[in-house]
Formats: sequence, C-alpha cells, structure tokens
Amino acid sequence: MSANKSGGKLSLQTKRKLQPYLYIAPVMILLLLAFGYPLIKSIVMSFQDYKLSRLDKVSWNNFKNYIAMFTDKNFLLLLKNSVIYVVVAVLCQFLLGLGLALGLNGKFKGRGIYQSIVFLPWAFSAFVVGLLFRWSFNGEYGVVNDVLLKLGIIKDKISWLGTPGLSLAVVIMAMIWIGIPFFGINILAALQSVPEDIYEAADMDGCGTFRKFFTLTLPYIKPTIIMTILLRTIWIFNSFDLVVIVTEGGPANYSQTLPSYMYTQAFSSYDFGLAGAFGVLLMVILTLYALIFLKITQYDKAGDF
Repeated sequence: MSANKSGGKLSLQTKRKLQPYLYIAPVMILLLLAFGYPLIKSIVMSFQDYKLSRLDKVSWNNFKNYIAMFTDKNFLLLLKNSVIYVVVAVLCQFLLGLGLALGLNGKFKGRGIYQSIVFLPWAFSAFVVGLLFRWSFNGEYGVVNDVLLKLGIIKDKISWLGTPGLSLAVVIMAMIWIGIPFFGINILAALQSVPEDIYEAADMDGCGTFRKFFTLTLPYIKPTIIMTILLRTIWIFNSFDLVVIVTEGGPANYSQTLPSYMYTQAFSSYDFGLAGAFGVLLMVILTLYALIFLKITQYDKAGDF
C-alpha cells in the first residue's frame, strides 16, 4: 500500500511539474509553425540551388550561394548602405523622440491634441509613407523641389531619387519620420514613471536642470532607452519596404540595403537559394549585434541605484 501511495504521489508531482508546460504547449506549437519552420526552411534553401523558375531541378549546392553572396560586386555597397541607413535613422529617431517625449512630459494646454498629432506617423503603413515620400521627392513634379525653387534655395530641379547618395537620404528621412513616435511614446511612458519625490529632493539640494536630467532622469529611463534602441535597430535593419517603394533600390543599387537586395533576389530573380543565404547572414549579424549591445550597455544592471 505504501509503495502504491508513494507511486501515486510521484505521479501527482510529475503532473504538477508538467502542468505549466501543457498550458503553453499550444502557443509554442503555433510559434514553431509560424516562425520555426520558415527559419529552418530558409537555412535549408541557402544550401540549395532553389529557383522558382526551376522547381523541378532543386538540388544541394553546398556553399555556392554563400560564395555568390560574398563575391557579389554589390555586397560591400549593400553593407555600407545598410550601416548608414540603420545608424543615421536610429540615432535621429532616438534624439528627436527623446526631445518629443521631454516636451510632452510637461503639463500644458492642449497636450492631448498635440500628442495625437505628433504620434500620427506611427499609425501610417510603410506603403503609404513610401508613396508620400516618393511623390514629394519626385524630380519633375515633387513638392520638395517646388518649395525649394520658390524659396530660392535651388536654381534647378534636383533628381532626388535618381542621384547616388540623395536617393538613400530620402529613404532615411522617410524612416526617421515614421519612427520618431515609437521612441517618443516609449520614452514618454518611462518619464512619467519616474517618482516626483526624487526631483523635489534634488531641488532642495540645489541641482540644476541638466544635472537632474543626467544624474536622475537618464538612469531611470535607461532600460527603456536600451530596449527601444535594440528593437528599433533590428526592425530598421530588417526592413526593406521603404527602399522598395521609394527608390526600388536605385539608382544602380546606391539605395539598396541587404534586406531589400534579398527581397529583389527572391521576388524579382526568383532565386530563393541566394535570398536564403542573405537571410541567414542577416540573422547572424543581428544576433551578434543584440548580444554585444546588451553586454556593452549592461542591460541587466540598468535602472539599479
């Protein structure tokens, strides 16, 4: 009898330990199907000669796709464009978003209306924003050239989307405009969670505005800043929609980034093998970035006083 009881107790304990895993099992299965399978499939395709135009001739080609990727004449240009695109966009979004959050943190008349207006870009889809900037910066009938000509800033129309350097700048401006509210919303929420009593104590000690900001405000909102920069960098680095819509990667790939080039290879050249190799490269780069960034910023210690 005692053996049966102990066996019964062991079985009950095992069930209790497994119970949490059973609850999350449906979600985990859905996540594996939605994310795990495409990830594994893209890795497998990166080692195959996989073209939609020749599905009957799919075969393993070892590292041929990776060799083609690294020896592509545009690879260094794509890498440089991607770095410039991400660094400039994230930096400007953070600084402008921080300024926006600091401005909206105070109490003033009509703050709710102003918040709804400045956060509006986040509600637009990338497709709408892309078309807006593509039409605005059109070299022939764009409103930007029209305004600059009327103000006397330029004498001739500028081919914004057809000039190397300027085309990428237009895409960066579009990305900055659409992403400022993300930083603004998150940093504003962090600012509003800072206890008021620490500012009162700082005022009693005679701390100035700048000293309070750098010694009190920034340490409190540091975890939010780290996480928003991390997430936004990953999203921008992976994004290709604005590049495709605004410039289509032109002229001569001067506004092309690694993700947009991957998209072009997949859905224009139908070379899913080469596109898979680019996808694996992006995954490796972003994984290393996340690990290094969290290590450097000491996210696990952020917010400690």
